Amino acid sequence: MDRECVSLLPRVCEVLRGSGSSLPDDTSLEKLLDWFTGLTEAGGSVQETCPCLLEFISAVVLQTSSDPGVICFTLKLSGLIAATEDGFKTLQGSVLDMAFNPQHWRDAGLWEDPCIRIGWIQGLRNMLQHSKAFTFFVQADFLVPLLQLQTDSSLFVASAANQTLAHTLIFFQPGCDGTFKDHGKVKRTQTSITDVEPSSQDYSAVLGTISQFLKESLLPKENTRLHQSQQILKLLALLLARARQPLRDKLLGTVADSLEELVAAGYSQLTLPLMDIILASYSSSSTDDCVPDQRVTRLLSSMLNITKPSDLIGAAAAFLRGGRHHQDTVHTARAVRILLLPLHIITGQTLLGTDTTGEEHHFSIAEQLKIKTSCISMICVCLTHTPPITLVPRDSLPCPPVSIITAVLSLLRIVSGDSSSLSSGCSEVFRNLVGSGKVQKCALEVLTGLSSSPGMKDKLTEVVTVLIQYLNNPDSDPTVIHKSYQALLKWMSVCEGVSLLTEKLKQDLIDVVKKRVCDMRWEVRDSTVEFLGKLAGVLKQGEETCDALLGGCWSTPLLREALQDPESYVRASAIAALAQTLEHSWHQGAAVTQEQTDVVTRLLEILSQDTEGFARRAVVQYFIAWFSSRSSHTSPLSSPSSSSSSSSSSSSLRMNSVSSVLSLGSADLDWEVKVHTLELAELLMDEACSGHRGYRKGSETPPALRHPYAGISDQTLGEGVESDVAGALSNLVEQGVVSALLSGLVDCDRPVGLKACQLLITLRETVCPRPPLDAPPATATVAKVSCELPGCGWGREVRKIPGMKRFDRVKEADIAHRTRCAEVGMEVASEGGDSVCVGVCDMLRSLGLDEKLDILSQSSDHVHNSALSLLQDILTASAAHTQQDAEPGQEVIVDCY
Repeated sequence: MDRECVSLLPRVCEVLRGSGSSLPDDTSLEKLLDWFTGLTEAGGSVQETCPCLLEFISAVVLQTSSDPGVICFTLKLSGLIAATEDGFKTLQGSVLDMAFNPQHWRDAGLWEDPCIRIGWIQGLRNMLQHSKAFTFFVQADFLVPLLQLQTDSSLFVASAANQTLAHTLIFFQPGCDGTFKDHGKVKRTQTSITDVEPSSQDYSAVLGTISQFLKESLLPKENTRLHQSQQILKLLALLLARARQPLRDKLLGTVADSLEELVAAGYSQLTLPLMDIILASYSSSSTDDCVPDQRVTRLLSSMLNITKPSDLIGAAAAFLRGGRHHQDTVHTARAVRILLLPLHIITGQTLLGTDTTGEEHHFSIAEQLKIKTSCISMICVCLTHTPPITLVPRDSLPCPPVSIITAVLSLLRIVSGDSSSLSSGCSEVFRNLVGSGKVQKCALEVLTGLSSSPGMKDKLTEVVTVLIQYLNNPDSDPTVIHKSYQALLKWMSVCEGVSLLTEKLKQDLIDVVKKRVCDMRWEVRDSTVEFLGKLAGVLKQGEETCDALLGGCWSTPLLREALQDPESYVRASAIAALAQTLEHSWHQGAAVTQEQTDVVTRLLEILSQDTEGFARRAVVQYFIAWFSSRSSHTSPLSSPSSSSSSSSSSSSLRMNSVSSVLSLGSADLDWEVKVHTLELAELLMDEACSGHRGYRKGSETPPALRHPYAGISDQTLGEGVESDVAGALSNLVEQGVVSALLSGLVDCDRPVGLKACQLLITLRETVCPRPPLDAPPATATVAKVSCELPGCGWGREVRKIPGMKRFDRVKEADIAHRTRCAEVGMEVASEGGDSVCVGVCDMLRSLGLDEKLDILSQSSDHVHNSALSLLQDILTASAAHTQQDAEPGQEVIVDCY
């Protein structure tokens, strides 16, 4: 622990003991407790390192006049210290007895404050980590108030009480052989905890009391007390999920009859909590490699035979969500039939086969579907579970998966107003469903999920037909259109393109896309251009472009037109879609067309003129994608002119535009644009230097910084390699890469500066390795490579770096600038000045990059995000509070992390 923190802690304890009203903010005490928790988990002894805490705890517990928040903190801290045997022995006696005696706080009139009850509960939870604490818990009879708090009026208190009671019973549960194991030895110990086992009589007594409480509390005395039953069911689910044998068997034996009574009572609010208990029992039995308990399977059978339709479907859905259908095929088949029944009724598709199991619910569910609110809710629940239904074992399915896809398509037609797909006698249901946006969105999401179902290729044409109808429907809202595009892409991707589609369907798709790209709603236009880009990515898998496969060059002009869209989101999506659409031709090294040249010109205009950051970011990412797709035949450490002639036109266009992108991007006001610009610069560095054996990509973890006097590896450049490196470095200077990195280094945004610093270090270690003292000047050619530092902007900031002031040219330029300023009466700090040329290698060694990287790697709040800062803030706030009492109206702002 920091010595300064230890010295401040007594004063902080004095402040807290006096009053908690002067704390910097509401989270200060929690942060202080987090600090102590971290010290304990690291193996430190809080009571030995900070002896003042013991006096503080005693004073707060005895006085009871402190702020409730401080008392809550004290109770949690007491439990934390007592979590080890050493700490428990230190506090054992009057301090622990009084701190955790609820009557003590009742007498002080504080127990009604939820803050005190929370502190008491969590303090107990912290302490119950070893057998001595458990014995103390039993002998002090703390179980009774803890059980009372299980149904506390405060949900936070009740939830904490649930967790603590479950921890107590699970943590000290005996093993399968009936012996107890002290789990406290695993963590949070300063000294070895002895093998003192909790008394089996104590544990049995606790288990008996808890079991009786569960049995009596499960059944509500009246409907208004259902929330208490819900809390008890949550507690029981927690216990059953983590209990081993024989504890699980004892718990089930105690509550089985009460659970069956709850199921028979038919409380809708308790359906899901009851299913949680069933699933928890299944989960814990699978962990122990046991078959599910017969009492649990009987309870599940009862749940899947509830008479109320909404509860019945909710129970079936919960069972499938639990993922236990591989263990219980009988109940899985039952749940599947229940969930398919509404679709079977509405669409008339034969989803239940010839088996009449579940038909007893046909009438009640059909009647429920006639009520609009319950109809939509029920259908959405059933739809959501159709994709996992198609993946259950074949012997649990009453119909082929293709039939389920057909039913979903029929439902989509019904909702859009096509009554021909409706089952006979469902006219009232039709009125409830038609035009329902909620059902449309749910069904489209489900259709997307069904694309991986067995036999789905046979349904591709029908699926695309329905989706095109939705895209063409003028009543479809933007979200429905977006989900239709998503479903279309997913089905095309799993069916490997659109080669299975008829020419008419292809033309219908082209027509609807052309229509929607001009929609009045920007969300629809955005979804459409995004679809075109992703479609190109899907079709690329089959080495076919979007234009070629769908007939003619039609998508690129649409995207070029979208670059002029008044909405920035659409412009950004269009740029991204163009990159995806043109990527195929980039990889092939095809000659650049006039259309692509015009696109690049337009993108540079957007980068320089667009007022929205979304579009400008997309432009830089477009060029990143373009450069990433460069053919691998370009040799490393070579200039662009050495590329093969087949891609010379493309390479020429790229290299002509890169300087503009780097210059504009590095000067942008948006920090994300600048970071993307540095990513582009990194690509150019990779291309130029990847052949050099000392080069590592900037994104890789940097090696340990080399000591100035450490031995040097054989990285000295030979003449041939040196010439190549010098040429590569010259190219990076000419392209503007070095200028972009230097601009980023002095940028005010930390992510930009950090990225630039990392890349500059990579460049320094690659092209300017420090040679041995006795080595010949083999790097003379590299040393001659220079770059220009402007007299204003980032260039002036770079020249202000202390290491740069040793350059004679920099000194001369600064002197000349001061002289001119003095002659005209201007301030020296004003813009202007002469540009200077400096050697790149000398400059890279003079920028202090390693020290700057250390600073930039720290988070922006590293000074304040510390225990010392927290303690100082508490003291500062206390002093300010005292001063305010004397001088009202004063306010001191502290910097609590």
